[in-house]
Amino acid sequence: MTQRTSQLLNRLSESATIAMARKATELKKSGVDVISLSLGEPDFDTPELLKAAGIKAIEENITHYTPVPGILDVREAISKKFKRDNGLDYGPDQIVVSNGAKQSITNVVLSLVDPGEEVILPAPYWVSYADMVALAGGTSRVLATSIEHDFKIQPEALEAAITDKTRLLIYSSPCNPSGSVYTQSEIDALAEVLKRHPQVFIISDEIYELINFTGKHASIGTIPALKDRVITVNGVSKGFAMTGWRLGYIGAPMWIAKACSKVQGQVTSAPCSIAQVAAGAAVSANPSIADEMKSAFLKRRDIMIAGLSAIPGMKVNKPMGAFYLFPDVSELYGTSVGQRHINNAEDFAMYLLEEAHVATVGGGAFGTPECIRLSYAASEAQLQEAIRRISKAVEALD
Repeated sequence: MTQRTSQLLNRLSESATIAMARKATELKKSGVDVISLSLGEPDFDTPELLKAAGIKAIEENITHYTPVPGILDVREAISKKFKRDNGLDYGPDQIVVSNGAKQSITNVVLSLVDPGEEVILPAPYWVSYADMVALAGGTSRVLATSIEHDFKIQPEALEAAITDKTRLLIYSSPCNPSGSVYTQSEIDALAEVLKRHPQVFIISDEIYELINFTGKHASIGTIPALKDRVITVNGVSKGFAMTGWRLGYIGAPMWIAKACSKVQGQVTSAPCSIAQVAAGAAVSANPSIADEMKSAFLKRRDIMIAGLSAIPGMKVNKPMGAFYLFPDVSELYGTSVGQRHINNAEDFAMYLLEEAHVATVGGGAFGTPECIRLSYAASEAQLQEAIRRISKAVEALD
């Protein structure tokens, strides 16, 4: 018997964040005290109000198959949320509810991208974007940004990246992994470029919307000239600490929503009915339900910025959302300790894991090899200890 996987599978790489989390878990099981700053998961519990909604769904026997794009009541609640919070007009038939925002984005990419077409990915980008494009047979066109511009796309660079093969732009705000948040004026400037290229569709990944320290969230789908080309992605995992509920959704032009429903119908069908009901309660709740968590993350961010900025060789900016820092560590490349050499971000991340026992993720997986990603979704005590360990590890490099 020949053990052979498909060429499609061979185009995909393992998620770097999941791989690092697995290695950290293996070390923990062997008795090592590892501080895990690799996964993007809030360390808070789902609010009681939302857990109660899920329990009630079970008690009321909402435990059967639902329509592929989601329960109508839930889609109506999402429609109202889009209008209330974002100024977006998506009717219930323009909404598709999926098994997490990851599936939502995959549905869109598979619905829109043909082999040979290009997808612009501003780097740093979320690790799975590039593999989603590969899954569709498309080509990722990586658009570099810089820490000096807070890792945000510059309009002239976007203009230069667009070709006659460009089909899609995927970006996130607040961004994973950089934590960058686009202001309305920055969105407007990018929109001016995109208006000149009507063949380009836009996925706006807004999963971290509620973890935004600016007080304002800007959605590119509100720009009239682009609304028929924008797919807005969101979900309940991050803002409501509901990662395990696996519930994401899109608002999109009708024909794209129908296409995504068709893809989903052949892959997973509808998401869990119980999770849908709980998500409906989440999006119907006052967004202030996330304020306590957001305040905690802001405090942690400032602890991490202060601590990492004091470490030689680590360049840190001030992200305005999500719960990540993405420091530039390229000054440390070429250093070594003993037989261990730091040639790139992945070497440095592995050094921190194995010697400092702090799990991070190398920036190469995010399209930015000068950096590493650290999640500050951990207790203040753990973050302080992580800073101490990282500082000691860097001090040992020569």
